[in-house]
Amino acid sequence: MIRHLQDTVTLHNGTRMPGLGLGVFKVEEGAALVQAVRSAVVHGYRSVDTASIYGNERGVGEGIRRALLENGLRRENLFVTSKVWNADLGYESTLAAYEDSLEKLGLDYLDLYLIHWPVTEKYKEAWRALETLYQEGRVKAIGVSNFQIHHLEDLLSVARVKPMVNQVEFHPRLTQKPLLRFSKEQGIQLEAWSPLMQGELLEHPTLSELAAKYGKSVAQIILRWDVQHGVVTIPKSTKEHRIVENAALFDFALSEEDMQRIDGLNQDLRVGPDPDNFDF
Repeated sequence: MIRHLQDTVTLHNGTRMPGLGLGVFKVEEGAALVQAVRSAVVHGYRSVDTASIYGNERGVGEGIRRALLENGLRRENLFVTSKVWNADLGYESTLAAYEDSLEKLGLDYLDLYLIHWPVTEKYKEAWRALETLYQEGRVKAIGVSNFQIHHLEDLLSVARVKPMVNQVEFHPRLTQKPLLRFSKEQGIQLEAWSPLMQGELLEHPTLSELAAKYGKSVAQIILRWDVQHGVVTIPKSTKEHRIVENAALFDFALSEEDMQRIDGLNQDLRVGPDPDNFDF
């Protein structure tokens, strides 16, 4: 479990990944995006997560460059993630997609590259491309996103390199306990996208009660719940005060009883697509 904003988890290949980062899903290119990335780094974040389908890799790259310049940091001080989209799954097309992401970001390498969705019969060839990039030292770690247990078992049956990360929808309405347990058994780090259920949980009465109890915001309660489950998380915000607030998680701890109360909110409810029925 991470103990401060710049603390890391160690992936099974030895790569150290920050336990908290900035997500930029649905953040359009432009000044707000650049400023959000810059602000996150200024306030101590060391991880930024994007994807080719988000259409904002250039803005993320510009934000990174400004933050590095202004803060005297080096590229290796940051952990940058992107993902290959469904249309590019395949060996050669995935390699080309990686180069395109690097060009847009203005970077020489990525710290983590993920297959975005487990599109049937396509992700194995894409994984072979990720293995090539990894074995050539062009990416520090490789993984998947939105893979369920059966997808992981299928991939593991042919993989030469085990995925280091699985980024999935994870929040108190979708706790995915079997997947979390399987991931820990396999040494695959689970990472949460949409940890706040795209804002739908911010008025939940149980979470509001816990927020009042601990003197924290509902968002902080949820993100602390992630941290105590050992799940890497990447909350999204373009507002500087929210970026700061989302990182203020390390001066309190949820009791075991309250962790279980939050676990009990599970309804297997998604705000994103079902990975078993998302093939485009």
